[in-house]
Amino acid sequence: MYHAGFASSISMVMSPMARSSIAIRMEINEVDIAHLLEWIGRTETTSDQVTPTPIAALSATLDIEAPRPVAGDPVPPLWHWLYFLSIHRQSELGPDGHVKRGDFLPPVLLPRRMWAGGRFEFRRPLRVGETFTRTSRIVDVQQKEGRTGTLVFVFVRHEIGNADGVALTEEQDLVYRADAKPGDPAPLPRPVPAGAAWDRVVQPDDVLLFRYSALTFNGHRIHYDRRFATETEGYPGLVVHGPLIATLLLDLLRRHMPEAQVAKFEFRSVSPLFDTASFSLHGKPESDGKTISLWATDAEGGLAMLALATVG
Repeated sequence: MYHAGFASSISMVMSPMARSSIAIRMEINEVDIAHLLEWIGRTETTSDQVTPTPIAALSATLDIEAPRPVAGDPVPPLWHWLYFLSIHRQSELGPDGHVKRGDFLPPVLLPRRMWAGGRFEFRRPLRVGETFTRTSRIVDVQQKEGRTGTLVFVFVRHEIGNADGVALTEEQDLVYRADAKPGDPAPLPRPVPAGAAWDRVVQPDDVLLFRYSALTFNGHRIHYDRRFATETEGYPGLVVHGPLIATLLLDLLRRHMPEAQVAKFEFRSVSPLFDTASFSLHGKPESDGKTISLWATDAEGGLAMLALATVG
């Protein structure tokens, strides 16, 4: 039976690290939004040279037969994620493999961080051999109440360019939430678009997810550490990266419209995909001749990601 002295008694016999961990869990649903708002306007700048090996490695990972890139070749849309990597020392990582919060991103205590969506404008291609600078800025921080409790949204804008001006803009929507609890309501199913002109089935596995994590220097353990994903996070299997799904959707467009130049792209994650089953990619050109609808579904046909591309 619980009594008032129970928590303080445990605190006296536990190590400082364990007491700190319990304190974090006890405060996990208390969001100091005023403190988090101080991160709005914070910037970070990273420069990188576009080299051929990451492009060749991602082509191999996605099983695309392509010649090795040479100087001047354009970087396919979304493959800029192979560059401008956030490189942190091992001691700077949290237990989930993410960098500890409070540096560039605000220190949201809610434990689960997801990439909810993004918007892109491709003004001119990045090219192999060129050097670019990415300037990132925290645009906004918002607290909302969802079906399962408190949510914190962090909106980040990236601009990538060089002396010739901005080549690419990217807006990221990050959402933080508490761990799932027994009895939480199941998400409502979203309607799936109809009339796909293109379809492709993808069977994810450990190797695909590990290689993509390595190429993007993504240490989040839910993508490659099955024990952590299932026992700690409670997922049924390894989680397929949202950016990987988005990249595969644009690859579907490239396979069917190889000459098209993507000018804009946006995506929204609806529900996670796992390596325990195949998933499907779908697409169709809309009647205006410029808009391409793209979406991904799980093995049961449920919507996992919704996207739109504008081609020139």
